[in-house]
Amino acid sequence: MKRSFIRQFWHLFRGYWRSEHRWKACGLLAFVIILNFASVYLLVRINSWYNEFYNALQQYQADQFWPLVGEFTALAFTYIVIAVYAIYLRQMLQINWRTWMTDRYLAGWLSDQTYYRLQVLKTDTDNPDQRISEDINQFVSLTLQLLLGFLKQLTTLGAFGVVLWQLSGAFTVPIGSHEFVIYGYMFWFSLAYSVIGTGLAHLVGRKLIGLDFEQQRYEADFRFHMMRLRENSESIAFYRGEQPEMTGLKERFAHVIQNYWQLMRRTKLLNFYVNGYGQLAIIVPLVMAAPRYFSGAMALGGLMQTVSAFGRVQDALSYFVNAYDTIAQLAAVIRRLAAFTEHMEDVAAVRSKVAYGKSEGSSIGLADLAVELPDGRKLLNDCTLSLDPGSRIIVTGPSGVGKSTLLRVLAGIWPYAEGDLRYPENGHMLFLPQRPYLPLGSLRRALCYPAATAGSDADLRAALEKVGLDGLKDKLDVIDDWSRILSLGEQQRLAFARILLTRPDWVFLDEATSALDEPREQELYELLRRELPHTGIVSVGHRSTLLRQHERELRLEGSGHWQLRPVTVIA
Repeated sequence: MKRSFIRQFWHLFRGYWRSEHRWKACGLLAFVIILNFASVYLLVRINSWYNEFYNALQQYQADQFWPLVGEFTALAFTYIVIAVYAIYLRQMLQINWRTWMTDRYLAGWLSDQTYYRLQVLKTDTDNPDQRISEDINQFVSLTLQLLLGFLKQLTTLGAFGVVLWQLSGAFTVPIGSHEFVIYGYMFWFSLAYSVIGTGLAHLVGRKLIGLDFEQQRYEADFRFHMMRLRENSESIAFYRGEQPEMTGLKERFAHVIQNYWQLMRRTKLLNFYVNGYGQLAIIVPLVMAAPRYFSGAMALGGLMQTVSAFGRVQDALSYFVNAYDTIAQLAAVIRRLAAFTEHMEDVAAVRSKVAYGKSEGSSIGLADLAVELPDGRKLLNDCTLSLDPGSRIIVTGPSGVGKSTLLRVLAGIWPYAEGDLRYPENGHMLFLPQRPYLPLGSLRRALCYPAATAGSDADLRAALEKVGLDGLKDKLDVIDDWSRILSLGEQQRLAFARILLTRPDWVFLDEATSALDEPREQELYELLRRELPHTGIVSVGHRSTLLRQHERELRLEGSGHWQLRPVTVIA
């Protein structure tokens, strides 16, 4: 498990430091490390100042008091400046690293429809939005915090370990008729104290890693459920579904609170230990150094310098005790990001066996096309047909036989298929789902999506007027949540306006008129025929009235069976 954790950490860590930004990143990191080294040097100087200052107090040297106060002021001011800029530059490095990782994860999530295929292939990938927005930020922040903290404490250990060794002198331990002399005994005691303390901290706090992981997951699930409620507020209101939604929210919040109580209890035990460990470390060096002080071998300044040096060494050696909670948080974040990365890589490795190529003419050709579900069930088998320019074909059949899935294969987003698909070299295809996607922003942006623009204002207004959305002609630059304002029928009409503006060679409609009445549906199809006579149409639908708008019917009958026949409309 430890090897797996280290491997996961290294996989996440190495990318930025091997990227095109590595020299700038390494330079910034080196500068931050140098500032930390400088701050340790100043702490050593301040430690020596303790000796001089307290010896001057003990010997009533009033003439030394203000010069020493001035020296401390200069040292303290310099230390403050260095500490502030060390944090500032670390945060600058954090921003750059987070930006690079976020760009990389967004690119991986959005490329090859990974965001969609994750839902199909990896249903246990919960809340990818949180992993990209929060987990990356925490990974970068906690990693830099722990890494730079460790380097600083390692430097502190080296510097103050030498000071403590020199100040400790020798400690004689009589055992029977023999005497054993321990040189630098304060250093060795500090080392033993910290090693034992670190081991006990791990025993007390190791369960925090799993609890932190679960807490992040439960918090994300609770937040996601509230987001779903907001997005589907109208449907829930129609159903009067407030009570079951409240029940669902309470269930998810109960998981949050239940896990948090366990986290609190375990953190309480760790805090008892860490605080007790820290308080004991205040009195221990005084007790250990007292014999040398009272014997006259050490002056008051030496005692205070020894206590200060012991504290620095003990802090350095106890770094993992004090940082255990932070390490637990980082471990949980690494588990989440590593799982997300692994899932995206697994999805990217699943490739469709369909051979997509260019057709010799202007038709779309399907040859020996087979489509199945992830569990292996056949939806379509050995389908061969040609879709000619300007032709109109409707895909029919009972629910669950794969009508919408066939459109997904044609769009290239369904991996469980094999066969041959040929498209015209410069053909432009547009796919319309049952519920159109309207991005946040202006109506203009929603109308032109996914393009940035699709014509002049006059073209946009004319398209809205042709699909019966005259009331929106003067609201092109109004910014609002249009998916909430417009009814599903209005959204579907707006999608038809997109067709008129983009003028594709082929348009694929997946029940794209299901929310419209039959006369309006007929008007829109006749509008396409009139405005775009050379555009081929492939529709998925259940209404018999749609048949008259098409020339051929592709009937899917289940278990891979299908038949293609001319449309026969009975008057």
